[in-house]
Amino acid sequence: MRSFIARRMLRAYSKRYGYDTSYLEMMLKHSPTTFFKFAGAMKAAACREVAPIEAFYAAKLTGALAEDCGPCAQLVADMAVEAGMAEVQVTAVLRRDVAAMTAETALGFRFAQAIVQRSADDDTCRDAVRARWGEKGVIDLAMALQIGRIFPMIKLALGFAKECRRVTVAGHQIDVIKQAA
Repeated sequence: MRSFIARRMLRAYSKRYGYDTSYLEMMLKHSPTTFFKFAGAMKAAACREVAPIEAFYAAKLTGALAEDCGPCAQLVADMAVEAGMAEVQVTAVLRRDVAAMTAETALGFRFAQAIVQRSADDDTCRDAVRARWGEKGVIDLAMALQIGRIFPMIKLALGFAKECRRVTVAGHQIDVIKQAA
């Protein structure tokens, strides 16, 4: 019964966001124990206590972009807009255009970039987040960033990350700027 309900929820989620959940459905079918443990990560992905939506989704989107070439990044972009992040801010993160970002978006983005790149200034970025939103803010952005990375990697590891596509915001295709290698 629990698997039946989970399958229905995955299909509703897929329909709502236009996102292929077949990798999760495969996990549910072949390893329900693992799926239901992994469901905790799905719940953790939405956890935000103090960081503003813009900073939270800037970090989350940066994490998805570090590991993905489209579908997962599209999902996070759609969720950001749905949560109230301005479309121009989502676009700025996708384009890595810090000059077009608000202070909150830029701080979330810079923090996430520093961690993804293992930058020497990660302490500086972390301290800036801590000064603005405290330890809970650091935790919010760390979780957004890292949970944003786990889904594309699980999808890839299970053999379902076969599609690359451009990310669309408000009906406009955005040229995503990937970080330099």
